[in-house]
Amino acid sequence: MIEILVLYYSQGGAVKEMAQLIARGIESVKGAKARIRTVPKVSANCEATEPDIPASGAPYAELADLEECAGLALGSPTRFSNMAAPMKYFLDGTAGLWLKGALIGKPACVFTSTGSMHGGNETTLVTMMLPLMHHGMLIVGLPYSEPELSSTQSGGTPYGASHIGGAMDDKPITEDERKLCMALGKRLAETALKLGT
Repeated sequence: MIEILVLYYSQGGAVKEMAQLIARGIESVKGAKARIRTVPKVSANCEATEPDIPASGAPYAELADLEECAGLALGSPTRFSNMAAPMKYFLDGTAGLWLKGALIGKPACVFTSTGSMHGGNETTLVTMMLPLMHHGMLIVGLPYSEPELSSTQSGGTPYGASHIGGAMDDKPITEDERKLCMALGKRLAETALKLGT
Protein backbone atom coordinates (compact mmCIF):
# COMPACT_ATOMS: atom_id res chain seq x y z
CA MET A 1 0.00 0.00 0.00
CA ILE A 2 1.43 3.37 -1.02
CA GLU A 3 0.45 6.61 0.69
CA ILE A 4 -0.11 9.85 -1.22
CA LEU A 5 0.05 13.12 0.69
CA VAL A 6 -2.77 15.60 0.00
CA LEU A 7 -1.42 18.85 1.43
CA TYR A 8 -3.58 21.96 1.30
CA TYR A 9 -4.34 25.35 2.79
CA SER A 10 -7.97 26.49 2.80
CA GLN A 11 -9.60 29.57 4.22
CA GLY A 12 -13.13 29.48 2.81
CA GLY A 13 -13.48 25.71 2.57
CA ALA A 14 -13.38 25.15 -1.21
CA VAL A 15 -9.75 23.97 -1.33
CA LYS A 16 -10.44 21.65 1.62
CA GLU A 17 -13.37 20.14 -0.29
CA MET A 18 -11.18 19.75 -3.38
CA ALA A 19 -8.55 18.00 -1.23
CA GLN A 20 -11.18 15.53 -0.07
CA LEU A 21 -12.26 14.86 -3.66
CA ILE A 22 -8.66 14.33 -4.75
CA ALA A 23 -8.23 11.93 -1.83
CA ARG A 24 -11.30 10.00 -3.05
CA GLY A 25 -9.70 9.77 -6.49
CA ILE A 26 -6.47 8.49 -4.93
CA GLU A 27 -8.30 5.87 -2.91
CA SER A 28 -10.23 4.67 -5.97
CA VAL A 29 -6.92 3.12 -7.08
CA LYS A 30 -6.19 -0.29 -5.59
CA GLY A 31 -3.05 -0.16 -3.47
CA ALA A 32 -3.19 3.61 -2.82
CA LYS A 33 -4.19 5.52 0.30
CA ALA A 34 -4.48 9.28 0.91
CA ARG A 35 -2.95 11.13 3.89
CA ILE A 36 -4.64 14.55 4.22
CA ARG A 37 -2.73 17.38 5.91
CA THR A 38 -3.00 21.16 6.11
CA VAL A 39 -0.77 24.07 7.13
CA PRO A 40 -1.44 26.75 9.78
CA LYS A 41 -2.16 30.40 9.06
CA VAL A 42 0.69 32.89 9.05
CA SER A 43 0.30 35.91 11.31
CA ALA A 44 1.79 39.39 10.93
CA ASN A 45 1.91 39.46 14.74
CA CYS A 46 5.30 37.96 15.69
CA GLU A 47 3.96 36.69 19.01
CA ALA A 48 0.90 34.93 17.58
CA THR A 49 1.02 31.15 17.55
CA GLU A 50 -1.29 28.44 16.33
CA PRO A 51 -2.08 25.44 18.53
CA ASP A 52 -0.01 22.32 17.80
CA ILE A 53 -3.17 20.52 16.72
CA PRO A 54 -5.92 22.28 14.69
CA ALA A 55 -9.31 22.61 16.39
CA SER A 56 -10.93 20.86 13.42
CA GLY A 57 -10.05 19.36 10.06
CA ALA A 58 -6.84 17.71 8.95
CA PRO A 59 -3.71 17.69 11.16
CA TYR A 60 -0.89 20.08 10.35
CA ALA A 61 1.75 18.75 7.98
CA GLU A 62 5.22 17.84 9.17
CA LEU A 63 8.30 17.42 7.00
CA ALA A 64 8.08 13.67 7.68
CA ASP A 65 4.74 13.60 5.81
CA LEU A 66 6.56 14.79 2.67
CA GLU A 67 9.50 12.46 3.16
CA GLU A 68 7.30 9.40 3.69
CA CYS A 69 4.82 9.99 0.85
CA ALA A 70 4.90 8.21 -2.50
CA GLY A 71 3.37 11.26 -4.19
CA LEU A 72 2.00 14.71 -3.40
CA ALA A 73 -1.16 16.65 -4.26
CA LEU A 74 -0.61 20.30 -3.29
CA GLY A 75 -3.50 22.77 -3.02
CA SER A 76 -3.91 26.45 -2.17
CA PRO A 77 -6.38 29.24 -2.83
CA THR A 78 -5.23 31.96 -5.21
CA ARG A 79 -3.77 35.13 -3.77
CA PHE A 80 -3.09 37.66 -6.55
CA SER A 81 -2.19 34.88 -9.02
CA ASN A 82 0.04 33.13 -6.51
CA MET A 83 -0.26 30.50 -3.80
CA ALA A 84 -1.35 31.69 -0.35
CA ALA A 85 1.36 32.78 2.10
CA PRO A 86 0.83 29.89 4.57
CA MET A 87 1.58 27.32 1.85
CA LYS A 88 4.60 29.29 0.60
CA TYR A 89 5.84 29.61 4.18
CA PHE A 90 5.60 25.85 4.67
CA LEU A 91 7.36 25.10 1.39
CA ASP A 92 10.12 27.58 2.24
CA GLY A 93 10.89 25.39 5.25
CA THR A 94 11.62 22.28 3.17
CA ALA A 95 15.26 23.05 2.33
CA GLY A 96 16.42 20.15 4.51
CA LEU A 97 14.43 17.73 2.35
CA TRP A 98 15.90 19.38 -0.76
CA LEU A 99 19.44 18.89 0.57
CA LYS A 100 18.71 15.18 1.10
CA GLY A 101 16.96 14.79 -2.26
CA ALA A 102 14.03 13.28 -0.37
CA LEU A 103 11.39 14.13 -3.00
CA ILE A 104 13.35 13.40 -6.18
CA GLY A 105 11.38 11.22 -8.59
CA LYS A 106 8.08 11.38 -6.70
CA PRO A 107 5.00 12.43 -8.70
CA ALA A 108 3.09 15.57 -7.71
CA CYS A 109 0.01 17.49 -8.82
CA VAL A 110 -1.48 20.85 -7.88
CA PHE A 111 -4.97 22.30 -7.36
CA THR A 112 -6.50 25.69 -6.53
CA SER A 113 -9.66 27.73 -6.05
CA THR A 114 -10.00 31.30 -7.30
CA GLY A 115 -12.56 34.03 -6.79
CA SER A 116 -13.22 34.69 -10.47
CA MET A 117 -12.92 33.02 -13.85
CA HIS A 118 -9.79 34.98 -14.73
CA GLY A 119 -8.52 35.28 -11.17
CA GLY A 120 -5.14 33.66 -11.72
CA ASN A 121 -5.92 29.98 -11.26
CA GLU A 122 -3.40 28.82 -13.88
CA THR A 123 -0.59 31.05 -12.62
CA THR A 124 -1.28 29.87 -9.07
CA LEU A 125 -0.95 26.27 -10.22
CA VAL A 126 2.36 27.12 -11.89
CA THR A 127 3.69 28.89 -8.76
CA MET A 128 3.00 25.73 -6.78
CA MET A 129 4.78 23.59 -9.38
CA LEU A 130 8.04 25.57 -9.22
CA PRO A 131 9.24 24.53 -5.74
CA LEU A 132 8.16 20.96 -6.49
CA MET A 133 10.30 20.97 -9.62
CA HIS A 134 13.25 22.27 -7.59
CA HIS A 135 12.72 19.25 -5.33
CA GLY A 136 12.96 17.00 -8.39
CA MET A 137 9.33 15.94 -8.34
CA LEU A 138 7.55 14.82 -11.51
CA ILE A 139 4.52 16.99 -12.30
CA VAL A 140 1.27 15.27 -13.27
CA GLY A 141 -1.48 17.32 -14.92
CA LEU A 142 -4.87 16.61 -16.45
CA PRO A 143 -4.91 15.35 -20.05
CA TYR A 144 -7.61 16.36 -22.50
CA SER A 145 -8.76 12.75 -22.53
CA GLU A 146 -10.75 13.85 -19.46
CA PRO A 147 -13.96 15.05 -21.20
CA GLU A 148 -14.79 17.57 -18.46
CA LEU A 149 -11.65 19.53 -19.32
CA SER A 150 -13.27 20.49 -22.63
CA SER A 151 -16.84 20.88 -21.38
CA THR A 152 -16.31 22.81 -18.14
CA GLN A 153 -17.86 26.27 -17.87
CA SER A 154 -16.04 26.91 -14.58
CA GLY A 155 -12.74 25.52 -13.25
CA GLY A 156 -10.45 22.93 -14.79
CA THR A 157 -7.09 23.26 -16.53
CA PRO A 158 -4.47 20.89 -17.94
CA TYR A 159 -2.10 22.19 -15.21
CA GLY A 160 -4.29 20.79 -12.43
CA ALA A 161 -7.72 20.88 -10.87
CA SER A 162 -9.28 24.29 -10.23
CA HIS A 163 -12.52 25.77 -8.93
CA ILE A 164 -14.16 29.15 -9.45
CA GLY A 165 -15.47 29.96 -5.98
CA GLY A 166 -16.81 33.47 -6.49
CA ALA A 167 -15.71 36.67 -4.76
CA MET A 168 -17.27 35.50 -1.48
CA ASP A 169 -16.18 31.85 -1.97
CA ASP A 170 -19.84 30.90 -2.07
CA LYS A 171 -20.12 29.04 -5.37
CA PRO A 172 -20.34 25.28 -4.91
CA ILE A 173 -17.94 22.95 -6.69
CA THR A 174 -19.51 22.04 -10.03
CA GLU A 175 -19.91 18.50 -11.29
CA ASP A 176 -17.16 19.03 -13.88
CA GLU A 177 -14.80 20.41 -11.22
CA ARG A 178 -15.64 17.48 -8.93
CA LYS A 179 -14.89 14.91 -11.64
CA LEU A 180 -11.61 16.63 -12.54
CA CYS A 181 -10.48 16.62 -8.89
CA MET A 182 -11.15 12.92 -8.64
CA ALA A 183 -9.49 12.24 -12.01
CA LEU A 184 -6.39 14.13 -10.89
CA GLY A 185 -6.15 12.13 -7.66
CA LYS A 186 -6.60 8.88 -9.56
CA ARG A 187 -3.94 9.82 -12.12
CA LEU A 188 -1.49 10.78 -9.37
CA ALA A 189 -1.98 7.46 -7.55
CA GLU A 190 -1.68 5.43 -10.76
CA THR A 191 1.52 7.28 -11.64
CA ALA A 192 3.00 6.69 -8.17
CA LEU A 193 2.24 2.98 -8.45
CA LYS A 194 3.84 2.77 -11.91
CA LEU A 195 6.93 4.58 -10.67
CA GLY A 196 7.16 2.30 -7.65
CA THR A 197 7.97 5.21 -5.34
